[in-house]
Amino acid sequence: MTTPEHEPPAPQPSASEFQDRVHRSSAGIAGGVLLLAIILWLGVDALVTGQGRTPWLALAGMILAVPLVVAFTVRPAVYANADRLRVRNPFRVIVLPWGQVSGLRSGYSNEVFDKAGTKYQLWALPVSLRARKRAARRQARATVATARATGGTSAGGAGDTAADRDPIRTDTDQFMNDLREVQEAREHAESAQGEVTVRWAYEIVGPALAGAVVLAVLIAVG
Repeated sequence: MTTPEHEPPAPQPSASEFQDRVHRSSAGIAGGVLLLAIILWLGVDALVTGQGRTPWLALAGMILAVPLVVAFTVRPAVYANADRLRVRNPFRVIVLPWGQVSGLRSGYSNEVFDKAGTKYQLWALPVSLRARKRAARRQARATVATARATGGTSAGGAGDTAADRDPIRTDTDQFMNDLREVQEAREHAESAQGEVTVRWAYEIVGPALAGAVVLAVLIAVG
């Protein structure tokens, strides 16, 4: 009587198989650059041509507005590699080793959860319901076209079309799907363990608070 041979365990993906990835909102950056240009244009004009307290109010307003615009438009980014996920939000930087990530959720916003249950929003991955509807329409058209071309069947079985196996997604939804794949593959890796760290972006908070204080003082003294 022969005993069945045990199959060797599947090899775990190595860190070198995952390239570093970064995602930033191109629409947010474009809007932020436009807003900064308008703020600087109006502010410099007030500094040069303003009378009385106007130049000081304009200067304080720019010190307050510029960091806030940068924080919410240009700054947000999501960095991912084989060991950790780094989330750069408007006022905080969160570093989550994959071993501490319990899940990623896409709803009306994209979010990541750590093992303690804390939720962090991914500002650099905004959700566009309009873009999702467009992707759904393209997916439906691709499925119908593939089904017609193959007679409704494929190598994967009846009704299993290429469009079904490779669905069309928005850029942010595709990036979230990629992050889930990395998390599932690397959550038990030794180099992907550690503690979640959160750091406040004092380079944004400091100037904004200073501008708010100066602006409040100028308004208060009349």
